[in-house]
Amino acid sequence: MPSAQTTTPRAPVARPPAGRPAALLAWGWAAALFLLYATVAVRRHQLLRTTGYDLGIFEQAVRAYAHFQAPVVPLRGENFNLLGDHFHPLIAVLAPLYRIWPSPLCLLLAQSAMLAVAVVPLARWAVRALGRRAAHVVAFGYGASWGIASAAAFDFHEVALAVPLLAFALEALGRERWRHAVAWAAPMLLVKEDLGFTLAAVGAYIAWKGPRRLGIVTAAAGLAGSAIAIKLLLPAFNPGGGYAHGANLAEAHGSLLATVAFAPLDALRPDIKAMTLVLVFAPSALIALRSPLSLIAVPTLAWRMLSENGFHWGTAFHYSAVLMPVVLAGLIDALTRYRTSGHPLAARHVRASLATVIAVTVVMLPSFPLAQLAQRATWHTTAHLEAARSLLRRIPDGVTVAASNRLAPQLTSRCEVVIFPTWPVEGRLYEYGRKRLPRPTAEWIIHDRRAPEAWPYKAGHWPYPPEQQLAELDAAKRSYGYEVVAERDGITLLRRS
Repeated sequence: MPSAQTTTPRAPVARPPAGRPAALLAWGWAAALFLLYATVAVRRHQLLRTTGYDLGIFEQAVRAYAHFQAPVVPLRGENFNLLGDHFHPLIAVLAPLYRIWPSPLCLLLAQSAMLAVAVVPLARWAVRALGRRAAHVVAFGYGASWGIASAAAFDFHEVALAVPLLAFALEALGRERWRHAVAWAAPMLLVKEDLGFTLAAVGAYIAWKGPRRLGIVTAAAGLAGSAIAIKLLLPAFNPGGGYAHGANLAEAHGSLLATVAFAPLDALRPDIKAMTLVLVFAPSALIALRSPLSLIAVPTLAWRMLSENGFHWGTAFHYSAVLMPVVLAGLIDALTRYRTSGHPLAARHVRASLATVIAVTVVMLPSFPLAQLAQRATWHTTAHLEAARSLLRRIPDGVTVAASNRLAPQLTSRCEVVIFPTWPVEGRLYEYGRKRLPRPTAEWIIHDRRAPEAWPYKAGHWPYPPEQQLAELDAAKRSYGYEVVAERDGITLLRRS
């Protein structure tokens, strides 16, 4: 008779609820988050806080796709094909929607929907693995995370397409559905050129935890896809014949060997980089670092921290959106592993961890864009806004307009827009000081000398300094043949006579 063996009691594992309640929970969160993100995005546009760089740029590209044309974007330059800037042909899937509703709001709402839908696989996975209460915490942690909030509140960007794709892929990895994970992650090759490296990280994880051959093939496809996009496709479409963002990853120390040797230190200097690395994993209370899934964030973090572009180092803009599904997936995976470990304190540890996630998320909320909804200025229409809307309405449809950065997306759906003071030109030359320059041919100019409120950089003036803009505005009136149609509250509307 076999001897009796003592066994360590296992912590109770939550039973997965029925499929329909789990789906209702996940999609209910998606609907709520969509309304939240859409409110922020639409209100920003109404307050003239969206910009030509980047909402206007992407609208011109999608508008071209909607009319079966190449994505030539006047805001980026004459005959500039946007596929020569970043390789993102997948944004063409928005063309049918834009054809039905030609408005910048179409792109903003589509982005809000994509960011919101990414909560579905994460919440669904959390329900199965940890229970309903934990799923609500995960959904809240993702939906209110600063990386998603920053993306939802800054124009439109192609990475919004990658967020749900990666979220569904991560759920499949967590449930060991390897082929499903590859199927969800593979389209990221068409979202942005660097996401091939993220696909390679997915492949490496599969090779480590699952079918080795499938993982190796996936990793190779990701690396090859990024290499082809960067070395061949982007230079082919770019008017300059090169990779527009290659200088961001230049050999900072004079040689490739020295650059690689200093990479670990460069990834942490200046201090803002180390702070960002901590904040990336903060929505999971740093628990995601205990999951191997967090390694999938390494490619994105690596190129950002090693970039020469200071905008890549911080927490503003859209650069961290694709990292948030990885962080929350790592949280689910780490807590699931602990809960099923048989440790007598597992259930208590999971509850404490989820409470910490809620606390961290709530503490960080006021510092990031979702807090704008609680600000009085967000719901107040100023005299300046009324003046801008009044003057914008005086510009007829179908004309060419040189506009200030934050006025440009108010016109891109109905006019051909360039950023003032870069405008279409004709062959004849005019005298400007001692220079002979091409004569501008934009039919209208609308310029706002005031920068927008509550913005991390002066988007109303960028990419040209205020002094240059004012000088060009004066030259337009004195030398270029433009007459002032109206001028109100710092906004000037001119028409070519």
